[in-house]
Amino acid sequence: MIVRDDIRNIAIIAHVDHGKTTLVDGMLKQSGIFHSKQEVQERVMDDNDLERERGITILSKNTAVNYKETKINIVDTPGHADFGGEVERILKMVDGVLLVVDAFEGPMPQTKFVLTKALELDLKPVVVLNKIDREDARPEEVVDKVLDLFIDLGATDEQIDFPVIYASALEGYAQEELSATNDDLEPLFKAVIKHIPAPEGEINKPLQTIVTTIEYNDYVGRMALGKINRGQVSEGEEVAICKRDGTVDKKRISKLYAYQGLGRKEIKEAKVGDIVAIAGMEGINIGETIADKDNPEALPFIEIEEPTVSMTFTTNDSPFAGQEGDFVTSRNLKDRLLKELEKNVALRVKEINPDTFKVSGRGELHLSILIETMRREGYEFQVSKPEVIMKEEEGQKLEPIEEAIIDIPEEHMGTVMELLGARKGEMKNMVHLSQSRLRLTFEVPSRGLIGFRSEFLTKTKGEGVLNCSFSHYDNHRGQISETDTGSIVADREGEVTRYGIFTAQERGDIFVEPGTRVYEGMIVGSNAREQDLNINICKNKKLDNMRSAGSDEAMILTPATELSLEESLEYITSDELVEITPKNIRLRKKILNKKTRVKAQKSN
Repeated sequence: MIVRDDIRNIAIIAHVDHGKTTLVDGMLKQSGIFHSKQEVQERVMDDNDLERERGITILSKNTAVNYKETKINIVDTPGHADFGGEVERILKMVDGVLLVVDAFEGPMPQTKFVLTKALELDLKPVVVLNKIDREDARPEEVVDKVLDLFIDLGATDEQIDFPVIYASALEGYAQEELSATNDDLEPLFKAVIKHIPAPEGEINKPLQTIVTTIEYNDYVGRMALGKINRGQVSEGEEVAICKRDGTVDKKRISKLYAYQGLGRKEIKEAKVGDIVAIAGMEGINIGETIADKDNPEALPFIEIEEPTVSMTFTTNDSPFAGQEGDFVTSRNLKDRLLKELEKNVALRVKEINPDTFKVSGRGELHLSILIETMRREGYEFQVSKPEVIMKEEEGQKLEPIEEAIIDIPEEHMGTVMELLGARKGEMKNMVHLSQSRLRLTFEVPSRGLIGFRSEFLTKTKGEGVLNCSFSHYDNHRGQISETDTGSIVADREGEVTRYGIFTAQERGDIFVEPGTRVYEGMIVGSNAREQDLNINICKNKKLDNMRSAGSDEAMILTPATELSLEESLEYITSDELVEITPKNIRLRKKILNKKTRVKAQKSN
């Protein structure tokens, strides 16, 4: 047994927007990774376009910094419950965690989720109270809340005795005491070295490394990432891959990499405790073990929580199909979804028929990120309304329940309680955050939260903050009424006119601009009444001696309501689809022809 005192392996875990990626930025900058004249963008670890646009971490990232004689391997993990599959695997690679908590908001749903996982794996926590420079920061109170959370989660006495570092990741300083003054992150580096255990293991026993992440490189192909749990490994060595089905493959390591700063450097050998990327591993999957070729012993496979939401992905069959995408066939769609399965461990894909696939994930955001990623890659397809996945145990129908934590101005309390009451939500707790803001905790069926976010933001005038995470399965809570608005549907193909919008806008909100190409069955707006409304939104005003085409300019049009991908998924009902192309997101009826649609409704 050896102890690698020259290494610390840590994961940074936190709720969304509590500052962990900014903290990693500060650690990278202050450890001398970048040279003095190098220009470094903010949140440098979030290198995915979607991550930068949305301000969230979606994929875990590996990096490493040096503090004096010690190498600190750091993994920046997602902070959203929908990407919990990423968090669960990554924690298998580390020996401790930095739990970052906002000094005003305190522990939030994802704080609870990631901390639960860390405590289950007996990882040593260091609590970093971030954003202590906020005007409304309440650090002493938040430390008490964090302690309460540890106790609620059944932490051991040793885990409850956690060290606390007070920090401002944005300003780049940390301190051991609130009353102290400091201008750098050195106290944080010292706390990591002092409190996070050094990795240890048997170096003379056969190799064992569990694959926690898969990356692809244009030069060396598929790479397996993981921590060496036992033994040592060299470039060019032949190893065994213990597959999930119990079989064993033999592969030769073509390249071996360690992490340094934002990149990887090629190394010749690695030993127990090192986090490495191994090339030459074609066909390997997450959760499998790279082992000694003569003594292939598999580590326990990583258990990932099951999906709670599913959607159908189908090939695009609208009148505009194939006009905007590069990849439009069912074969393209199937290959892309199967490729996603290789790295997205919380995803499930089931082929319903050659053109239709049931895709299940950890939540709406999990699936919408996949849809948006595919759209940007040039794929064209259609998706259905998200549906929650029910369970059956001992003859009882069970459904997923989520914990919803809602921060709102006090005057919106009645409205929010009414909204969630209609969605079978139960209020569990209420606290005053300040004189004018409340924090409400609800338990709500997952299906009750589909379509809720946009309505919630509207009713709270954009001032409400909603955070949800999966809690448990419970008895089915009964029928939830569907949306009380219908759709405005185009009754023919053509180009939208100003006059068409002018005559339609008094009926509800319009989603299209003049000049937009539409087809029969395409949804062009939301009807203020319950039933769908079929209209000719392409019609021109009839001209006579008294009127001219130029008088169209005098028409005052209400600006079109632009729906994002998430809003589109929330808007549609069970008989509608969202058409996804690289250039457009369109809403449509499943049955495009009005007469056929009416017949189908009557037969139901």
